[in-house]
Amino acid sequence: MSKFKLELKSLTTADLGAVLELDKACFGGLWTMEAYQREIDSPNSILLGLFSPLFPQKLVAMGCFWSILEEAHITILAVHPQYQGQALGQAMLYSLLQTSCECGSERATLEVRVSNQAAISLYQKFGFKVAGRRRRYYKDNDEDALILWLGGLQSPEFQETLHYLHALISDRLNNFSWDLANLR
Repeated sequence: MSKFKLELKSLTTADLGAVLELDKACFGGLWTMEAYQREIDSPNSILLGLFSPLFPQKLVAMGCFWSILEEAHITILAVHPQYQGQALGQAMLYSLLQTSCECGSERATLEVRVSNQAAISLYQKFGFKVAGRRRRYYKDNDEDALILWLGGLQSPEFQETLHYLHALISDRLNNFSWDLANLR
């Protein structure tokens, strides 16, 4: 069985068209082009994408976090609906956490819709715990957000967990014929 190559890379202005298409497919147009450009331009923002030659726009997943002091605040994690359930979300979250560790982050946090059980399950697999709730956080429908928190990113235990997850995610990607050689 042939493998389909995936490439993880930092997103640039040249990728904005693909980023907006993925945002629209996943979130219905959550962020504008200007907002993504600010993320690309900000020294405190890391915006990563997974690219595949299979997909016409080539961008199949993306993630973003803000590096604020010792905290990584994950702001976006998106997988094109056509490719959900194929471990790409796991690969993207792994890459965000690995990158945040390299940036010196001690902890990670994010908000997620209370109804998004698939995302909550993904985050919990990585060790995120519920730290609170933001009432009526999402303005499109006044849905609450759960605040999720993960500490100890620099600890040897978490580094072992990342190593273990790397192997699991690589195997899972292989099951779907994905080859992500540069999963770091």
